[in-house]
Amino acid sequence: MLDPLETTRRIDDAFLGYLRSSFGPRRPELRDAYHRALNEGGDLSRGPFVQATAPFKPGRSVDELIRAGVLSAGMRDLAESFPLDRPLHGHQEAAILKSVEHERNLVVSTGTGSGKTEAFLFPIIEHLLREREAGTLGKPGVRALLLYPMNALANDQVKRLRGLLAPLPEITFGRYTGETEETQLRAESDFQQRYPGATLHPNELISRQVMKERPPHLLLTNYAMLEYLLLRPDDTPFFDGTHARSWQFLVLDEAHVYNGAQGTEVAYLLRRLKDRVLKSEQGRLRCFATSATLGRGWRTTRSSWNLPSSSLASRSSGARRTRPDRTSSRQRGCR
Repeated sequence: MLDPLETTRRIDDAFLGYLRSSFGPRRPELRDAYHRALNEGGDLSRGPFVQATAPFKPGRSVDELIRAGVLSAGMRDLAESFPLDRPLHGHQEAAILKSVEHERNLVVSTGTGSGKTEAFLFPIIEHLLREREAGTLGKPGVRALLLYPMNALANDQVKRLRGLLAPLPEITFGRYTGETEETQLRAESDFQQRYPGATLHPNELISRQVMKERPPHLLLTNYAMLEYLLLRPDDTPFFDGTHARSWQFLVLDEAHVYNGAQGTEVAYLLRRLKDRVLKSEQGRLRCFATSATLGRGWRTTRSSWNLPSSSLASRSSGARRTRPDRTSSRQRGCR
């Protein structure tokens, strides 16, 4: 049963945490004054206002997918951070099936708050758990690049990964943006300022120095920083050498942002990335694109990005040349 008052409190706390972590001044006296203003400035929200919406069409739970052999038994390690017996949304199950069983590129187009993250993150985690079983997960190196149009979205995803991957210390992740500190000492200080009281888990890499030494399995960044990473000699460990031979996934979040001239720029950026890490090898990089506003059907997606009828994923990244599946949500009681 939803408690509107408790939900309102959690929303206020989450928004306060976002304001503290995203806009905290570096000077201690200014930071303290900023935090006092946030804490004493009154309510950040009005309400609560409650609106009933039809639930999404349900699918099988993670536990059921494990018993069916779709997901490996290692996914049960997530029991501490994700309810394995809770039914997934139908579009989440469809995305997992298409990605894990058929290794498809996917465009996930469904509304805000409908679980798009799980649609691409669970197949990636499944791949990493199979690496763990094979004994190759201990090797550093990027397996998945999660590309965001702005730092705020990357920061929010890091907070989710911090909780979700806490039971899986073997899977490392790191956010490399303009806000990422160079040294570990400064990064730890920045972490405590951004996330007061939060625990820094050993699988979260927070400094550029450590990420260059041991590239994380999940690398989160934005397209502007990716441009710099591909150009700067100091950042070659992500793309060249012994730590750069395991690239498997590319996730393009909020894909509707990349249209027009910006879409062309990002498409060429991803081609450069593919040429760098895969040496033009076809069929190895699996791609996901997510958006809540891509419209209806492949024709709308294609016209939004001014693409020919060939694969979106192939055109943007040089991935396996198959037309990507489009997974969308359905709600019960809605036409």
